[in-house]
Amino acid sequence: MDRLWPRGVAKTTAQLEDWNKAITPTTELRRWFDHEPAKFPTFKTRYLAEIADNPAWPAFEQQIRQQLAVGNVTLVYAAKDPEYNHVVILLALLKKALDS
Repeated sequence: MDRLWPRGVAKTTAQLEDWNKAITPTTELRRWFDHEPAKFPTFKTRYLAEIADNPAWPAFEQQIRQQLAVGNVTLVYAAKDPEYNHVVILLALLKKALDS
């Protein structure tokens, strides 16, 4: 779930079905955030705005629904901080969308 492929992980051995860079934060937002926890509330607001304006979101949400109908979905990310990263936001948004 990252725009950049994580260092040290070979794409051939990762065994991922999809790498959807289109719904990750923009490069500008990612660089601004720079994994600084103090910036997380503003980062969250800006990222949610990006997703709301992202034409790739509906297809991504549908893809997740389809995959969940046949099995588990795992969101893989490279951020070191498990609390302050975009996947936390994305997961909460997906859960909300899937519950509705």
